[in-house]
Amino acid sequence: MKKPRDIERIIKGVANHRRIEILQLLAQKPELSVDEVAEELSINYKTASEHIRRTALAGLVMKRHDVNSVRHALTPTGKAILKFLRTLE
Repeated sequence: MKKPRDIERIIKGVANHRRIEILQLLAQKPELSVDEVAEELSINYKTASEHIRRTALAGLVMKRHDVNSVRHALTPTGKAILKFLRTLE
């Protein structure tokens, strides 16, 4: 069972509409770079980078270093949170 601080970290990681959009995008198209996320969502690179950083710190997104870029995909926790968020729709 997760500790209350761990749960708080996860909630803060998803407590923004852009972060939710990023999770939804990565569920549909895993292995995107920050550039690709920014382009897909029509947002600034720095904005995308910061939101991805926060979701990664929350354990919702994992990073994989490629030759020329860093690729991002959902972690099992990220997938579970996204599934939970869909129940709120």
